[in-house]
Amino acid sequence: MATDILDVIRTKRDGGTLDEEQIRFFVSGYTEGTVADEQAAALCMAILLRDMAPDELATWTRAMIESGERLDLSGVGRPTVDKHSTGGVGDKVSLVLAPLVAACGAAVPQLSGRGLGHTGGTLDKLEAIPGWRADLSVGEIVDQLALVGVVVCAAGAELCPADRKLYALRDVTATVEAIPLIASSIMSKKIAEGTSSLVLDVKIGSGAFLPDRFVARRLAETMVGLGQAHDVRTVALLTDMDAPLGRACGNGLEVAEAVETLRGSGPADLVEVTLALAREMLELAGLHDVDPAEVLADGRALGVWDAMIRAQGGDPDAPLAVAEHRHQVVAPVGGYLQRLDARGVGVAAWRLGAGRSRKEDDVSETAGIVCLRKPGDEVEAGEPVLELHADDPALFEPALAALAQAVVIGPEPSEPRPLVVERVS
Repeated sequence: MATDILDVIRTKRDGGTLDEEQIRFFVSGYTEGTVADEQAAALCMAILLRDMAPDELATWTRAMIESGERLDLSGVGRPTVDKHSTGGVGDKVSLVLAPLVAACGAAVPQLSGRGLGHTGGTLDKLEAIPGWRADLSVGEIVDQLALVGVVVCAAGAELCPADRKLYALRDVTATVEAIPLIASSIMSKKIAEGTSSLVLDVKIGSGAFLPDRFVARRLAETMVGLGQAHDVRTVALLTDMDAPLGRACGNGLEVAEAVETLRGSGPADLVEVTLALAREMLELAGLHDVDPAEVLADGRALGVWDAMIRAQGGDPDAPLAVAEHRHQVVAPVGGYLQRLDARGVGVAAWRLGAGRSRKEDDVSETAGIVCLRKPGDEVEAGEPVLELHADDPALFEPALAALAQAVVIGPEPSEPRPLVVERVS
């Protein structure tokens, strides 16, 4: 029987399996403040080193969910389905996908986050739209889902407060990479939001949070298992993030590209990934007879986007701010663009002001990078390949340093990488 936190730490340190009583003792104690940060950090490190069994992790995730409220979406009048991405460079899929799936007849309750480091955050992007607000009450979320069919907003403090505290702690204790803690953090919030089904977009490649395919697949399998253990129909796609997705990387730049895509003129790679995820979401939602490609092409998804932005106080017709300064990166030689390293581009955009190092940092609405050429394109010497956007021209130098090895040009085009690599169910 767990009588103090040391019993819990010792059990996991020595490779044991935490029982339900130990898990609930820790989660409730840490949420309420009776377990100290250093003790929680010790347990997180023990989990990183010792892992967790599937049943143990399911119990841990359930305790995280029950530390706060769980939304009841039974009254929205549509099948509910959501999507979560592990993050990447230029990944504005949610901006297109959420209104698209809603236009197909589902309700999409997307509680999203902010970016950290070289990967962007959906809320940061949407906040580039004048007037748009991320913080909604539970009542506003449910009402908007019933009226519009989609909401993209921040998770309120009442959802998974234990995860809110643990997430911040993991960030400063080198335990972010623990697969059980990543999986339970993502899935506890998604399950607590009340969706009936979920599609996971797990990125692999240089720009991904977990670049290694084997590790990413293990995370996908773990999250799918957690979803099924909590009666949420869950599927994962492993998708490529070796090059930026689309052409725009940066908050306002990505919003503009998302709107272009909703108008039918988006980049082919962004459209392909979006439609692949949409088809999975619609299948889980039981909407088998709807073709998302047709809904994207005929403007219905754009109409839902406009309604969603207006419902959250934004003006979808307002012009987006643009950066004061631009700098082009040109091809040093002629040939084919064989590689455009996503991590290098992401770090450069971050250094330009599009990302943050700490959660409390501000981000620029206008900073970022536009990829004028993508892998496989033929280029001439001196031709612009990238265009950097910044509010302060002094930021170009550190951004260019991050791009030093990001652009690779050769005499022949490289073999194209598949965008959808694997399905996990």
